[in-house]
Amino acid sequence: MAVYEGARPRSTFLPRRRLEAPLLRPQAPALPRRRSRVAMRANRRPRAVGMIIGAIVVAFLLSFFSLVQTVRISASGYDMAQLNDEYIQLQNQRQQILSDIDRVGRQSAIRRQAIADGLTQLRAPVVLPAR
Repeated sequence: MAVYEGARPRSTFLPRRRLEAPLLRPQAPALPRRRSRVAMRANRRPRAVGMIIGAIVVAFLLSFFSLVQTVRISASGYDMAQLNDEYIQLQNQRQQILSDIDRVGRQSAIRRQAIADGLTQLRAPVVLPAR
């Protein structure tokens, strides 16, 4: 590869800056320049590796976002099922307590419990004559 003194690679991002020629040197006639890029002249095509990697990263981020949303929805469904089971269990416990209260609150159950605790039924009332 031939290297010319003063040759610089062209930047694709920044515009090329023109330098003023010194006044003492005679200017050479300008030759028309070829507009092809160095990679094209060397029969090399610009590689799109960066674009491919960028596309892969974007696809990965989108799939990761979709996975996060799916996990969040399934976790919410699991929580709802767990809360529903707990609600049913509390309803059963409430029903059992209400039936216990009804059973214990009856007159015969109260009398039976009092006798079991050692209490007896009252005798006939004693009436005192007035004076």
